[in-house]
Amino acid sequence: MTDRVESTSGVFEEIDLTNVRELRNVLYAHGMRPNKSFGQNFLIDRTVLTQIVEAAEIGRADEILEVGAGTGVLTRELAQQARRVVAVELERDMLALLEKTTQQFTNVELLARNLLFVDPAEVFGDAPYKLVANLPYYITAPTFRHFLESANPPRLLVVMVQEEVAERIVASPGDLSLLAVSIQFYGRPQIIARVPANAFYPAPKVDSAILRVDLHAEAPLTPAERDSFFRVVQAGFSERRKQLHNSLTHGLHRKNEDIRAWLTSANIDTSRRAETLSIEEWLRVWKIIPRV
Repeated sequence: MTDRVESTSGVFEEIDLTNVRELRNVLYAHGMRPNKSFGQNFLIDRTVLTQIVEAAEIGRADEILEVGAGTGVLTRELAQQARRVVAVELERDMLALLEKTTQQFTNVELLARNLLFVDPAEVFGDAPYKLVANLPYYITAPTFRHFLESANPPRLLVVMVQEEVAERIVASPGDLSLLAVSIQFYGRPQIIARVPANAFYPAPKVDSAILRVDLHAEAPLTPAERDSFFRVVQAGFSERRKQLHNSLTHGLHRKNEDIRAWLTSANIDTSRRAETLSIEEWLRVWKIIPRV
């Protein structure tokens, strides 16, 4: 099968993919069942669908990237609002079903590819786009990193993620994690709504949340500088519960007295812990430490 998938004829317009009985019948008719290895939990709550689309503030000129499109339940809602929707799906049987459920929309393009191998610059050039998706739990962090670090990052992300992950991402200094710093560096995240497990079929073991990330107009650093910056941040978070001067000493393989001097010069108390530093404070630390 090639990357691009052409639509075929068939009548799927009337199928309600949020109706569990109809969804199960469609899956059964195609010899399919939810695949846990692909994190397939299908959204069946129309209110949540509406919340996702409204959070993305889609206009008629917008181009949308949806990764992990699944049955097309969200794809169809996006297609009614946007100029163009590029729906990415890897699993072969699901892709065949997605082709049928979206065949009525001439503005939907299907891309058969692992989402981590999708190059937005290849798909959209340098044109702006929004990423809207129900992300598989097991690949949330790599997905954020892949698209935020791409040559053409999305202007806005609206994604469904595990509730606990969403709370970690929107945390404030004092409770920050490496994941939170990695996303807040690029934009401002906020939780739009919390989504109970029973909004999906089959129901996962945890609740979810709709997360919106408004990206900054420009990233604070160049790509080469960002690599160096995140090496410092990763070193800071490398040893949990240790004071910052210790974790940076071990993580960067520098002398402790040098680390202490650099932190003092950056006006950072050497006894603080990584989770207490804001993005601005991490940038001060990075600027004072000789390039790593």
